[in-house]
Amino acid sequence: MSSFISSLRENNRLSVTVILALSCLLSVSLEAFRVYYSDYGTYLFLIWNLFLAILPYVISTFFLLYYKKIRSIFLTVTILSAWLLIFPNAPYIVTDFFHLEPRATVPYWFDLGLILSFAWNGLMLGFISLYDVQTALGRRFGAFKGWVFSIFSLVVGSFGIYLGRYERFNSWDVLTNPVSLFIDIADRFIHPFSHPRTMLMTLLFSIVLIFGYVTLSALFRPRRAEK
Repeated sequence: MSSFISSLRENNRLSVTVILALSCLLSVSLEAFRVYYSDYGTYLFLIWNLFLAILPYVISTFFLLYYKKIRSIFLTVTILSAWLLIFPNAPYIVTDFFHLEPRATVPYWFDLGLILSFAWNGLMLGFISLYDVQTALGRRFGAFKGWVFSIFSLVVGSFGIYLGRYERFNSWDVLTNPVSLFIDIADRFIHPFSHPRTMLMTLLFSIVLIFGYVTLSALFRPRRAEK
């Protein structure tokens, strides 16, 4: 355990992990208070969505700490594929603003802050998780390939957000419902102009997420250069 904590500290992930844990605890506490205050579990699904958003961060953290010990390319691809499969769950929480509407039991501003808290944690978990993967890949295969994978991940993640929000697919449908998922995706690539919402939403979210991620990376860069 001590060596694991030391590895986290060396990669500047100990303090980040603690802050993210406290921030996620705040979100869950706000939802718990809402349930207690209103006697309604209106936004309880946000806790599940937050749990799914934490998973890619967990995988990327271990990958960053131990990628040097992974000699097999096949194992590396397997880990990255599993990570990419669940990565869209992190930024997906932003779309939960769709559920925001005035309700008699709780002030509108409280629900706004509640969803904002979950959405912020989802974005931060996703961006930092992606940064960890890019850092590991950059050290192993070069900075350019790390950036290519990051941009690719954000585009795929944006498409995954669409699939989750409008087509109601989940990450585990790759295993439990692969035929329907494949047919749905194939149809959108074969007939893109028949699905304008798919293409436009994917494009818009890709641009927004890329700019957000590049901004975060730029904030990290001076500290890395100073070190």
